[in-house]
Amino acid sequence: MVETYGVGMDANRTVRWGILATGGIAERFTRDVLTLDGAEVVAVASRTEASAKAFADRFGIPRAYGEWAGLFADDDVDVVYVATPHHAHRAAAGLALEAGRAVLCEKALTLNAREAEELVALSRDRGLFLMEAMWMYCNPLVRRIAELVRDGAIGEVRTVQADFGIAGPFDAGHRLRDPAVGGGALLDLGVYPVSFAQLLLGEPSTVHAHARISPEGVDLNTGVLLGWDSGASALLSCSLEADTPLTASVTGTEGRIDVPRGFFFPERFTLLRNGAEPEEYVNEDDPHSLRHEAAEVMRCLRAGETESPLVPLEGSLAVMRTLDAVRDRVGVRYPSELAVTRA
Repeated sequence: MVETYGVGMDANRTVRWGILATGGIAERFTRDVLTLDGAEVVAVASRTEASAKAFADRFGIPRAYGEWAGLFADDDVDVVYVATPHHAHRAAAGLALEAGRAVLCEKALTLNAREAEELVALSRDRGLFLMEAMWMYCNPLVRRIAELVRDGAIGEVRTVQADFGIAGPFDAGHRLRDPAVGGGALLDLGVYPVSFAQLLLGEPSTVHAHARISPEGVDLNTGVLLGWDSGASALLSCSLEADTPLTASVTGTEGRIDVPRGFFFPERFTLLRNGAEPEEYVNEDDPHSLRHEAAEVMRCLRAGETESPLVPLEGSLAVMRTLDAVRDRVGVRYPSELAVTRA
């Protein structure tokens, strides 16, 4: 018996999670989801039974599968958290949806917009919940920034600046330099500045980009300039070669919002209205926690919603189109895309 979510669950019912993959982000997510009332992790799957069993033992998970199919066929699983590398998102999330499971899929949602559109179409056709794990959008302070901008606290937005760079170095064999798994700075890191800008301004009308490309063919250091018909612009960057400030700033006609280091999991931000004293906003919760996105998934499932208003599917599709446009400008293509072109 497979349960789907066209109608709401009991508001107090436990939501049973299945975890797909056993890497660092899966560990973080599992640790955080287990702090939520009404959440239970009932199964984990990996490419090997040994890895799945070790993960299950670490977190007290009752069932471990050495292949995906067992997890998707497990009728005790309400929702699957997909934490595989980027190149496997489309297949993993698609198979979970086809098995009748709700899905929370790590960002970037897929390798490209075509794959993302296929997943969204499948979820809508099946009437099943799907959400990109853009935890930044669920962060209380990021939500407050979006509210302030939407309410006109800084007037009409004119510029957004954001960056995400880490120093590395990463050798040629690292997954971040492997085009076959969607390596490069853009999908791992650049998705955050792009998503931040589009949270505030929507999908841009123009995309310009420049990048330093590795010998393997992935972007190592990328600058992006986005433009909107309103006249607003965003200057964004991501890097696998430089430890950038990790800050963000939104400037409008009547003020500015500055977010210090760690803009995608902010501990605080400052609102500077023209002619007024600075206003400080502080996150009293753990800003590094992934439980906010897990809680949003659980709220949606219990309410019978097939997508989240905090991380809407149309927004995820729009971000994927922008990432595609950036890669087109800098000349990055993944092997699976080249195979489709040749076919």
